[in-house]
This record gives sequence, structure tokens and C-alpha cells, in this order.
Amino acid sequence: MNRIGLIARIAVFSALIYVLGLGTTLLPNVNPAFFIIFVAGMIWGLVPGVLVGAVGMGLWTLFHPFGPAMPPIMLAQVSGAAASGVIGAFFDLTDWQSYGLWRRSLILVLYSLMCTVLFYLPVTVVDAYLFQPFWPRFIGGLPWVLIGMASNAVIFPLLFPAARLLYLKERRCQ
Repeated sequence: MNRIGLIARIAVFSALIYVLGLGTTLLPNVNPAFFIIFVAGMIWGLVPGVLVGAVGMGLWTLFHPFGPAMPPIMLAQVSGAAASGVIGAFFDLTDWQSYGLWRRSLILVLYSLMCTVLFYLPVTVVDAYLFQPFWPRFIGGLPWVLIGMASNAVIFPLLFPAARLLYLKERRCQ
């Protein structure tokens, strides 16, 4: 694949994060963005996955319908989202194509939990630090993290068949 094609794919996936974020705005902490970033890392590698996460989450947090996040929270969100691209790239290094449906689904749930924790941990820490007292605020944020974990544990295995088709198509084009 040429560089222009890869840049276009990164741009489309970044925009997809924003659009899907808008579509799920009324469902707190339920967002397929982590899956989109994960898939970008899985299909195109580490750097494109990180870029999709950083650019997509940067757009989402900067142009959020309820207003932009404070810069420290924005930085935590962007870096946390970029981590999903790293996780996707590592997933592609495994032998996931040889796994059966149930094993692959279980592994996808585990990877979804890693993506969720790597996003919400820095965001929750920064939020608790900024809006003190730290521990009550941090503990108060944990139920929202659990909602994100539960929703991603459903989203990743549910949407993976479509990602697998895209993966196979992209590999044939190379």
C-alpha cells in the first residue's frame, strides 16, 4: 500500500471515531472508538494505529458536543486512546487467525479490557488530581470505567468479524 492510501485510511478511521462518538454521546462510556483504534493497529501496524487513536480522540475531545476537555484531561484521553493502537498491533503479532471462535472471542475480550484500562486509568487519575479530593473522586470514577469495560467486552467480539474481513482484504491488496 502506498503512503497516500495509508494516510487516507488513517484519516477515515480518525473521522469514524468522531462520528461514532457523536452517535453514542447519550450512552456514557459506550463507544466503539477503542475497537476502531485497535483494528487500525491490527491491520496497518503500530504507527498508524497510534495515529488513528491520537488524531481520532483529539478530534473527539476537542470538538466534543458538550465542549472541549481541559488540556490535561485531553492529553490523558489522547495518549490513552493511542494505546489501543499499540494493543491492536500486538494482537496482530499473535496467531489469532488459527484460533477457534470461542478462543478468539475470549482473547478479544481480554484485549478489550486492556484497551479500556489503558484509556481510563490515566483519564481517571488526571480527573481525580484536578478535581480533588483525589481518592473519593478516583473511586467515584470506577463505576464508569466498569461500564466502559463491559461495553468493550461486548463490542470487540461482536464487531470483529467485520474487522477480520477488512484485514483479509487489506492483506490481499498489499
